[in-house]
Amino acid sequence: MKFLCVYKPSKAEGTCPGQKEMSEMGKFVEECMKSGVLLATEGCLPTEAGARIRRSEGKFAVIDGPFAESKEVIGGFALLRTGSKQEAIEYTKRFMNLAGDGEVEIRQIFEQPAAATA
Repeated sequence: MKFLCVYKPSKAEGTCPGQKEMSEMGKFVEECMKSGVLLATEGCLPTEAGARIRRSEGKFAVIDGPFAESKEVIGGFALLRTGSKQEAIEYTKRFMNLAGDGEVEIRQIFEQPAAATA
């Protein structure tokens, strides 16, 4: 099962982690990559470099950052492969122990069932 984990930190946007936190996070990421649980992870640049695109009634609106609503700011993401949602939750708790306060939304990724072989 694959899960997309979207991290929304409670820290002010642009707050950089310290050297110790970066080192611990690097070790955790390496461990998870080697085990095959972590498929991809990246941090996001500040919202001033972003945009939101909305479509309503066939018309597009593009809103350039920065975005004022800090509780909606995405700090980064991870794509996990685990055996269950509970396992994804446990890895996410380990991540948050390193990253600090905030919120992570976990969403299972749709995967086509494997075709039966004849």
